[in-house]
Amino acid sequence: MKRWMLLVPLALFLVVAVFLYRGLYLDPSELPSAMIGKPFPAFSLPSVQDGKTLTEADLKGKPALVNVWGTWCISCRVEHPVLTRLAQQGVVIYGVNYKDDNGAALKWLQDFHNPYQLNINDEQGGLGLNLGVYGAPETFLIDAKGVIRYKHVGVIDDTVWREQLASQYQGLVDEARP
Repeated sequence: MKRWMLLVPLALFLVVAVFLYRGLYLDPSELPSAMIGKPFPAFSLPSVQDGKTLTEADLKGKPALVNVWGTWCISCRVEHPVLTRLAQQGVVIYGVNYKDDNGAALKWLQDFHNPYQLNINDEQGGLGLNLGVYGAPETFLIDAKGVIRYKHVGVIDDTVWREQLASQYQGLVDEARP
């Protein structure tokens, strides 16, 4: 009976060790999203630039990247030149200015250029919460009908664009052609 009692801690240790070992091989940038395959959440929020009310309907019509960003986000500053270059190449990018001061956002866009065709002011963070945002930057790929097809957590740099997003974006553009 005593030998059996000695095996219980060993068994528990082995179970924990297996879970920890498995965790070593997980990619922390691949956070699952329950939003994949679902329509972009309903919202009614002001535009960063002019205060005009924007809704999810404004995001429909063409495939796009929806980039969650903030002036407080150091990583957003790193990815901003890449987004600006992509926008100049014709990639449709919408912004969600997340939990930020609108005046600071306007200054940022003036200083660093504005890659966003639409830019949603999500000062309270409600839209971000509905999207399942963990922080910024996060980028969603939506199709022409406004359905979320992919989520990328972290900075979009040239490698991420080339290896993960460009072909998916192009596929959605091709799919949207009549």
